[in-house]
Amino acid sequence: MCGLCGVLSLDDAPVTADVLEAMNAALVHRGPDQQGVALDGICGLANCRLAVLDLSPDAALPMSSPDGAITLAYNGEIYNYPELRQTLEAQGRVFRTHSDVEAVIALYERDGAGLVEHLRGMFAFALWDAPRRMLILARDRLGKKPLYYYQDAHHLIFASEIKALLRHPAVPRQPAYDEIARLLAYGYVPAPHTFFAGIRMLPPGHLLVWHDGALDIQTYWTPPPFAGADPAARVEIYLDELRATLDEAVRLRLLSDVPLGAFLSGGLDSSLIVALMARHLHEPVKTFAIGFAGEESFDETAHARRVAEHLGTEHHEFIVEPDAIALLPRLVWHHDQPFADSSAIPTYLVSKLTREHVTVALTGDGGDELFAGYERFYAAQLAARYRRLPRALRAGIESAVDRLPEATSYRGAAQRVRRFVQGAAMPPAAAYFSWVRLFSDDQIAALLNGVPPEPAADHFAALFDPADPRDWTAQLLDVNLRTYLPDDLLIKADRASMAASLEARSPFLDHKLVELAARIPSNLKLRGKTTKYILKEAAAGLLPDDIIHRPKHGFGVPVGRWFREGLKDYAYEVLLDPQTVGRGILRPDAVRALLDEHASGQRNHGQRIWTLLTLEWWHRLFIDPAEPAAP
Repeated sequence: MCGLCGVLSLDDAPVTADVLEAMNAALVHRGPDQQGVALDGICGLANCRLAVLDLSPDAALPMSSPDGAITLAYNGEIYNYPELRQTLEAQGRVFRTHSDVEAVIALYERDGAGLVEHLRGMFAFALWDAPRRMLILARDRLGKKPLYYYQDAHHLIFASEIKALLRHPAVPRQPAYDEIARLLAYGYVPAPHTFFAGIRMLPPGHLLVWHDGALDIQTYWTPPPFAGADPAARVEIYLDELRATLDEAVRLRLLSDVPLGAFLSGGLDSSLIVALMARHLHEPVKTFAIGFAGEESFDETAHARRVAEHLGTEHHEFIVEPDAIALLPRLVWHHDQPFADSSAIPTYLVSKLTREHVTVALTGDGGDELFAGYERFYAAQLAARYRRLPRALRAGIESAVDRLPEATSYRGAAQRVRRFVQGAAMPPAAAYFSWVRLFSDDQIAALLNGVPPEPAADHFAALFDPADPRDWTAQLLDVNLRTYLPDDLLIKADRASMAASLEARSPFLDHKLVELAARIPSNLKLRGKTTKYILKEAAAGLLPDDIIHRPKHGFGVPVGRWFREGLKDYAYEVLLDPQTVGRGILRPDAVRALLDEHASGQRNHGQRIWTLLTLEWWHRLFIDPAEPAAP
């Protein structure tokens, strides 16, 4: 795993090493083992390398073809690299290294930009074809590895992280305040936009090609639409293929020349990955779990320990009391943007502690998005029945739940019931969005002192096709795979693991498994109240029944309790500080009302407070200083 950056001069001025070295230095956490720069007139590429395959100096990055015509800066792993190499060798190619990067260059020489069709893995790369004066930027199909770019009249500048772009003197540091309503609703800025004006993210499954002065962004892979319900479908039709494809996805991701392990939460997804790893490794799987002292409702370590004992893993368990005041600016720094998902805290901590033992860790990311693992998928079905209740009865329920105080525990019943009831009265898309969003449109209007031009609810509704005949579960799976997965979960996984120089691999996001999952009818994923039904059937015999069928538990932290207890004063001090108020972005009376309501126990605004704090810290780290600097 690595970090890459580069500059293409659009006015034929030569690119210099000093600016590339400065950009590359901002990415050293992504690749502490080796750094390199390659210059070729109008194009310059740079890499920081985390050595995982072929640890020798011969595999240094950026890498060039034997004749020097092709140069590649690279981030990722190609898991079918041995098969690709074997095919290329049979066609006469001679390899100098055992690096997957060399196979990518050879594929380009054979197939041009079509090389991406053959890659099975996670990647972002920049390829410079000197004879043709052509630059190709590429990102993997699901968006596991990031790639950002900025273009003006003189430059095309690109990097794995925004902080590296900002090291180039041509890239401005200007907030994109027109994105703030979506930031407050989603908890992130939906791609391809970012919270920096002019900086864009290359979408998953896309190429950016610059040739003969023209820039073209091309789609090479689109997620297949998820199949709707089929009353005649039977689990047995898909079960063997699902087991085989998932097993192959795990086996391919065991390719490594460095120590390897797995995150183990004790939930179905990570436990199933570890069970399949145990089939292929000749020694016990190294597993890693994290828990939080004094917060039982957020702690899954007992379940992880049960799975570890069942599978005979070499288990490492970390119990921590996170210092949120220190971690908050650190996480904002690594994410480059305001980022509301507070589960970045445990993801970062478990990555950091895991890196003390291994360099590569497999994860269970993606299982919920492929197999309808979230309770809100069932809530979307339940809401249709709720709307059929008499209006007077619904009004009584809504009045009763509105008076309930909200606890800060993981499964706070009042908060869950209130969100369901409020959303269930809305149209389906608006209902679902109300359950996952952070701030409502009314709250955003109060904070911003006016309704934004495009309410976030309209932005979300536009993701759906009103003429789509499929059931709601299938449609939600589509939208989650195109939005929440790449823009939140995979950004979090990449930044948290790379901050610790740890490579994280996600077997569930093998694109062949994604294509298979999309073919499986939605009623074999969500059956009544049972989420991930077919995946649970696939896990039978590999895991204990109580692990397979235990309720979904997210990977969270008790921010609600923190901001009612130890961090209450901190939240008031930062969010009502004259420096914060002086920005004129948020109305201080609306912020104070939010803090007061949370402190009183009437509402749990923990995640919303966390979001506003990340927004303020982003300004302090990236906008206020003369140069952005790590906290």
